[in-house]
Amino acid sequence: MENPVSFPKSRGKSRTSAEEGEGFAVAALEYLASEPDRLSRFLDICGLGPQNLRAAAADPRFLLSVLDYVLADEPLLIGLAAAREVPPERIVAARAAMEG
Repeated sequence: MENPVSFPKSRGKSRTSAEEGEGFAVAALEYLASEPDRLSRFLDICGLGPQNLRAAAADPRFLLSVLDYVLADEPLLIGLAAAREVPPERIVAARAAMEG
């Protein structure tokens, strides 16, 4: 799967933004979708199905919950960070920036 969301490589300390947080949330959904079992578990927990996932992803509150889900599962967070070639702390900071 080609990665439509692009993140700059980390160079020292970078400021994170709500926009970056939304990008990580979309990337997290793509990461979850890359393994059917992982996606199925996520959908079961949040009470969604494949048919309404796209609509939910347009809601900023849902994007917050996607990152909350990832942050609650350390191996998942580390896997996402590795896939995006960023330190996990950057995802955590981006999630915090989304709340403003």
